[in-house]
Amino acid sequence: MDLLGLVWTRSPGLVLLAAWTVGLSAVTFAVYARDKRAAARGGWRTPEVTLHLLALCGGWPGALLAQRTLRHKTRKLIFRVVFVLTVLANLLVLTFAGLVASRGA
Repeated sequence: MDLLGLVWTRSPGLVLLAAWTVGLSAVTFAVYARDKRAAARGGWRTPEVTLHLLALCGGWPGALLAQRTLRHKTRKLIFRVVFVLTVLANLLVLTFAGLVASRGA
């Protein structure tokens, strides 16, 4: 049995969560890149609440990568604070879910 098959049989929820996070992170990165281009060209911008909702729903790794590589949304303090709160919320949910899962196993 391959590694993915082994993980899937032991914890399909973990595989689905990882797939969700990777997929949403890719979408989030693309939205950040589009917003960066719009900012440079003076075009229509993505609302900050949309960027935060994408991060809150699990796309925070893609948002963090976009912020670092594109140097986008790194200067505004309130945006950074809210972003950190979305990451902490995700980590709390993941920790709680892990504790619940380990008790049920």
